[in-house]
Amino acid sequence: MGLIVDGKWQDKWYDTASSKGEFVRQDSRFRHWITADGAPGSSGEGGFKAESGRYHLYVSLACPWAHRTLIFRVLKQLQDHISVSVVKPLMLENGWEFGDQGDPLHNLDYLYQLYLKADGKYEGRATVPVLWDKERQTIVNNESADIIRMLNSAFNPLTGDQQDFYPPALRSTIDATNDRVYATVNNGVYRAGFASTQQAYEKAYSELFESLDWLENTLASHRYVAGEQLTEADWRLFTTLIRFDPVYHGHFKCNRNKLSEFPNLYNYLLALYQIPGVADTVNVDHIKQHYYGSHKTINPTGIVPVGPQLDLDASHNR
Repeated sequence: MGLIVDGKWQDKWYDTASSKGEFVRQDSRFRHWITADGAPGSSGEGGFKAESGRYHLYVSLACPWAHRTLIFRVLKQLQDHISVSVVKPLMLENGWEFGDQGDPLHNLDYLYQLYLKADGKYEGRATVPVLWDKERQTIVNNESADIIRMLNSAFNPLTGDQQDFYPPALRSTIDATNDRVYATVNNGVYRAGFASTQQAYEKAYSELFESLDWLENTLASHRYVAGEQLTEADWRLFTTLIRFDPVYHGHFKCNRNKLSEFPNLYNYLLALYQIPGVADTVNVDHIKQHYYGSHKTINPTGIVPVGPQLDLDASHNR
């Protein structure tokens, strides 16, 4: 874990903490958009047209934010149009590291070097996911929330896939759901796990389980979290839920309940997991190896627990 400072990797905590010991996640810095015709998106500059083979996605199978983009790449049939690289599970003194084959585009060893290739003056975190433009040799975007919306629609003329996970009629509900889920669940587990005071931990813990109870009740009467249609809000939640029992329950001390003890949420998780292509994006061993092996301040021994046993292919009633 660390930061790029003065063109070098500094082995230090990559996010900040408030005076109350609360974990504070820094904002993403590259915010250009791929659009169907290359016109500017909602932020950044234009010139990033949706073209087959032009873009490359860098991810970790452990990271829930990167996992979102892998899911959308599969659901929107973009495997033949956007290539992908997976970094090693552990994030240690040099940050994310490329595998034995290295970086296929630039023969780099570490992800932070990719950030410096895009901007030699860049300072800050070197995170996944990264959406890279092979033509302009730069990072298009490193914000997962942006990337999944690009993948949702920008490449439709190429693929013919018209599925819309951010439909206009549900956008206000999706946005409101995303706001709460991000603050208290997606980032909430990190706020609990990385808190440096008891007060900060208990605040995050309380807000997390209040939201999980709310989601459990929501799913008692609705098929999905924004109503009866599958949307991006579900996939943004899914990547946290799939990690909950293997990692967040124990490693991040989010232990009031296991996810498997929430009947509606767990059946919902299983239903999403069964959607074709999704299971192939989930690697629980990779996830556990990363969290338990990388966070030395939380788990100094680096021992990875054998359990829990997960039956994600179990039958479900939805």
